[in-house]
Amino acid sequence: MNKSILAGVVGTAIMTMVMLVAPMMGMPKMSPPEMLSGMMKMPVAVGWLMHFMIGIVFALAYTKLFAPRVKIGNLWAKGAVFGLAAFVFAQIMMAIMGMMMPMPPMEGSMAMMMVGSILGHVIFGMAVSQVACQ
Repeated sequence: MNKSILAGVVGTAIMTMVMLVAPMMGMPKMSPPEMLSGMMKMPVAVGWLMHFMIGIVFALAYTKLFAPRVKIGNLWAKGAVFGLAAFVFAQIMMAIMGMMMPMPPMEGSMAMMMVGSILGHVIFGMAVSQVACQ
């Protein structure tokens, strides 16, 4: 359990660093904490807390549900597949949440935002697999 929590924190921190550097490489600005806090009309600190809590929940899902069932021997590949699954799940949840409460306006190309989000989630998944399974 502790390794799962650590994996969630580390994976989320790495994903967040990539997210913060992405605009310097021509990607649109992406800030899940700002988006979460904006949707809930809460301070951005609450968005940051939720961002890391979601990362921990995803890491727990990796260690308890995904990793024992998915038979991919390479941890990097297993993490990348998990990251793609996390991306799909996150998109479904955002669509559901968007129907219940207004989404803050997005800036930049939607296609580039999707590419950035996929990359971020794949990096997250690979980091989680490495920390949780070492």
